[in-house]
Amino acid sequence: MNLLNDLNDKQAEAVEIIDRPLLILAGAGSGKTRVITYKISYLIENGVAPYNILALTFTNKAANEMKERAVKLNINAQNVWIGTFHSLCVRILRKEIDKLGYKNNFNITDAKDNLNLIKNCLKELNLDEKFFLPKNIAAQISFNKNKMVGADEFFIKTHDDFRLNKVAEIYKLYQEKLKIGNLLDFDDLLFFTAKIFMDYDDVLKFYKNKFKYILVDEYQDTNAVQYFLIKLLAGESENICVVGDDDQSIYSWRGADINNILDFEKDFQNAKIIKLEQNYRSNQIILDAANGVIKNNLGRKSKNLWTEQKDGEKIIFYRASDYKLEAKFLAEEILNNKEKFDLKNCAVLYRNNFLSRVIEDEFVKKNIAYRLIGATRFYDRMEIKDLIAYLKFINNPDDEISLLRIINTPRRGIGGKSLEKVMSFASQEKISLWEALKIFADNNKNFGCFVELINLFLDYKEKYSIYDLMQKIIFEIGYKEYLEKQEEYVSRIENIEEFLAKIIEFERGQESKKSLTEFLEQISLLSETDNYDKDENAVNLMTLHGSKGLEFDCVFIFGADDDIFPSNFKSDIELEEERRLFYVGITRAKKKLFISCADARLKNGQIINSKPSRFIDEIPSELIDFESDRKKIVYADFNKKKSDFSFGVGKNFYDEKKNIDRNIKLNYCVGDKVRNFKLGICVVKEILFLADKNDYKVKVELLDGSEKILMASLVKFIKC
Repeated sequence: MNLLNDLNDKQAEAVEIIDRPLLILAGAGSGKTRVITYKISYLIENGVAPYNILALTFTNKAANEMKERAVKLNINAQNVWIGTFHSLCVRILRKEIDKLGYKNNFNITDAKDNLNLIKNCLKELNLDEKFFLPKNIAAQISFNKNKMVGADEFFIKTHDDFRLNKVAEIYKLYQEKLKIGNLLDFDDLLFFTAKIFMDYDDVLKFYKNKFKYILVDEYQDTNAVQYFLIKLLAGESENICVVGDDDQSIYSWRGADINNILDFEKDFQNAKIIKLEQNYRSNQIILDAANGVIKNNLGRKSKNLWTEQKDGEKIIFYRASDYKLEAKFLAEEILNNKEKFDLKNCAVLYRNNFLSRVIEDEFVKKNIAYRLIGATRFYDRMEIKDLIAYLKFINNPDDEISLLRIINTPRRGIGGKSLEKVMSFASQEKISLWEALKIFADNNKNFGCFVELINLFLDYKEKYSIYDLMQKIIFEIGYKEYLEKQEEYVSRIENIEEFLAKIIEFERGQESKKSLTEFLEQISLLSETDNYDKDENAVNLMTLHGSKGLEFDCVFIFGADDDIFPSNFKSDIELEEERRLFYVGITRAKKKLFISCADARLKNGQIINSKPSRFIDEIPSELIDFESDRKKIVYADFNKKKSDFSFGVGKNFYDEKKNIDRNIKLNYCVGDKVRNFKLGICVVKEILFLADKNDYKVKVELLDGSEKILMASLVKFIKC
């Protein structure tokens, strides 16, 4: 079989080059994954050992797809290291992390764990959360780690700035607590690997010799640490191939540096550049629109997408008088096109999450099934996080975060003051909370019972499979009986059964026993879109950022107002990233594209007047059919009282209630604080409409951090 016969000329050329640095500029839908997988097979066929090849991407979903496609081409590709940057670093750190004073059974924290740990640090340092917002502190710590700036270095750099120096204190204490707990956050995975490579030449030499050929997907999304790791591993041989699209660089806010791809030839002097411009996804009208928009960016490498699919319908741009009529138009068009496009092949994309609320309202009224992509992950549900916390603590008893979650779940009569005393002792002695608990256990019955229980589980860990261990934990702690006293008992039990099925799936068919560490590592590295089920027949609602890497027959870009998309920006560089995001949205569409805006929109409790996004003017006008509801709004009336302001069909703009029927009305949305007589004050985390039950499933977070899922028809909440 001649691999190159399956490729177009440019793809084949890219596959054949193996002896020099190569940048493949792959436009949207141009077959970049195809090129990478064929290149892996081509390298193996030309005598490169599979274990000498490293292929990196950014999500588990993409890595799994790459592996499956590569193995279909060449069975030996199963021995190639294919994975995400984070999974590569975890694999290395399991062997090498003792050099930094950690144990190799470290646990990986998630974003919520990190926030809780930062809150503990603030409390210990007597700093007010109102002035040092935990989310902002977490972002600053992450930013520094991605720039390879450690806590001590940051502390020295900020000595003359009072506030930043306080942030540096928090960073130092946060890092100390992670180390005591034998914990790594996501940024540590990359940062620590880079640190080991810098400090230990023998380790770097080993991996440079191992990975003789390096392939990197989505290179435009690499940050400073990822770039540094790649440069180190490529070494003097520079047998590196990167694939990416500078026009789809949309993640600067999380550290991605577009200059990594723009400056590739400067970093690798002997580099070759190949452009993949033939698109296999969209029709030419959609591509011409995308080309027309993106050419306005100055900071890019020029390319022009084209396709053999010359036919196609014009883009529909709809300008509504107000945001509710915009949502109504969207819903009606989905219904009008349901004969051509299944719901699962339709996507509604928006710049900000708040825009989804009015869309959901309209979909409920029209009984259109939908799903929110990027909502709460399965592994973030209360009962699943509880069980994972038990497994994480048994895997690593130094893990204070997991210990604090399980110590009173279910309740064991351990008082807050008693626990604070133990925590204070642990902090003073610089020992783990578990070690401190064992010291206090002799004089405290409740502590003693808990320590005895955990020791039993530690013994079970050595004797049983992960599935049997989990079953025994659930039984010994009486977890199902504990859940019986809570709302949504049945669905919570179903979630536990699903979790047990996941464990079976993990353990099944393995030639050797898979460790608990490996299982926890796998679920820790999952991203929001890894569990995306493309077969569920419902319209997909997601942010434009969340849509990257996906494609749909029919796409709606909703809320294309100039003050929303582009969002408020401060520089030409930021405007160019907004334009790239618009380009990403356009190129998700295969057959049909709608773009809409509203002349009046509710923002922050006020009606504001808007104008269409400036990006609309950048699409060649001959590609667009312009439509409008032709209803006028008297903007002079905006100063009237809210209750007096009405429009078109006579409904009040401020009637923000969700109506399914006359019996169920919601006057709150995701993110709102609400109050319930029994539960107290809660925050709404998720709202899901169940068309078959004509009801809402509402997920709320209580003040103690626990979560509940309730049916709206059964529980009354009042917006605070």
